[in-house]
Amino acid sequence: ELRRRTGIVNAMLFLSNANSGAVARRQPVASLAALAGDVVDYHEAALAEAGLTVEVQGDGAGQVDASLLKRALSNLLGNATRYAAPNSTVIVRIAAPQSGMLELSVANHGPSIPAEHLPRLFDRFYRADPSRSQASVNHGLGLSIVAAIARMHGGEPFAESSDEKTRVGLTMQQAPRDP
Repeated sequence: ELRRRTGIVNAMLFLSNANSGAVARRQPVASLAALAGDVVDYHEAALAEAGLTVEVQGDGAGQVDASLLKRALSNLLGNATRYAAPNSTVIVRIAAPQSGMLELSVANHGPSIPAEHLPRLFDRFYRADPSRSQASVNHGLGLSIVAAIARMHGGEPFAESSDEKTRVGLTMQQAPRDP
């Protein structure tokens, strides 16, 4: 219980700091696919236990905060692991949808998230399905942290879900805006 409460307090402190205008400490990252590979390796045991494989698609480079992106991707991959259909493949996708922007997303096959829940997924403590929340382990702040990390990189979070496919991720600027 003490670890769970400490996790909640630390997450709330991070979110408070992010909402107070904290920005990402950017450094050159040559391969977001390599960064994603590190996170996938960290989740290897949970993925294997869930019977999931992961495929990293695409790559990109830019001025980003690698530790924050690892945290965001870890939260996204953790959610996908909990809700993906057994024996399916989770897709980590890295793309540059427009000049100066990067997109990082995680997609899984499994129960779709009803459309009315999508706009609130990034709210603190929000759970689309309270019966599957594992409240003793998860406290409903992971996607709020993803949203904060997106904003710290000059981007936005996004979520889409239909036909038993869900994709959640973030967009971010490759480099900070000039003043």
